Amino acid sequence: MMNHREAWHPEKYTSETKSIEVQLPEESKINEDFAKDLGKKLGIDDKFRRQRIKKNQFTISFEKHDVEIDMKTGKGEIISFFKTPIISQSMSLHKNTSNFWIYYSDIFAISLIIIALTGTIMIKAGKFSFKERGWKLAVAGVVFPLIFLFLFA
Repeated sequence: MMNHREAWHPEKYTSETKSIEVQLPEESKINEDFAKDLGKKLGIDDKFRRQRIKKNQFTISFEKHDVEIDMKTGKGEIISFFKTPIISQSMSLHKNTSNFWIYYSDIFAISLIIIALTGTIMIKAGKFSFKERGWKLAVAGVVFPLIFLFLFA
């Protein structure tokens, strides 16, 4: 999920759409106060962000809702944004860059390197030793990530 952030933002929201129809006044009477009042009439009590009219489309943006209304017909929709349960919280853990997690991951990486190195010298002789089979696995462990790095980076 972290690899598809440009197309899908589960850490931010899941959206839900509701159709509406309202009677709009002439364009000169539409201002910020009208947009806030219309939002309250539509049952939206979020923090107001902005409103604009562009290409016969009246758009009101709130913190957790967007309202889009056609100026000619009065038909439009309310788009509601909700945080995706569980996924939102778990993805914020992956993006945490506090010093604790940086040091923890460094210590963990060093520990994994020590485990790998001591594992190579545990079996000294025989067909499972580093000289017989271990070097092949070590080369494969370096080559495969490099192949993926060059192909997909």
